[in-house]
Amino acid sequence: VLEACLALRRRYWSHEEEYMLDAQDSLTGCLHAVGRRDDALVLARNVHARWVSKLGVSHKRTIGSGSNLARMILFQGLWDEGKTFVRGLLPTARRTLGSDHELTLTLAQHLSAALQAKPGCTRDDRRVNQHSVRRGVTTRFLSQPRRRRARSR
Repeated sequence: VLEACLALRRRYWSHEEEYMLDAQDSLTGCLHAVGRRDDALVLARNVHARWVSKLGVSHKRTIGSGSNLARMILFQGLWDEGKTFVRGLLPTARRTLGSDHELTLTLAQHLSAALQAKPGCTRDDRRVNQHSVRRGVTTRFLSQPRRRRARSR
């Protein structure tokens, strides 16, 4: 379905690169979900590179596509590449979006997962990484406004 959507967008909106990139980004998630992870990784790399060239590295959409790419890299088990990529992207996300933004916290979780998955990771390393992830998740939920549920009578 997403490939058909992408074909339609190419036909009618090929002059709007953002529409194309959004469709391709959605297609990467679909390819990843159905098990075509190598294809998804190649497409995600291309989409992220095009977002960087179009909007720059500090734009929210670029950081979001970088987060998706980092997730796919780590899911493939490319831990060293994932660590390097997230370590380059995380300071930009903190500077641009703030340290309590959802994308920044997601990138911190990706980095923590990559650090914990390395072969030489000790129990102390895992404890420190888990603590930092818990602190980030707690910060995420505390920064969101509380919603009241309507009481049923």
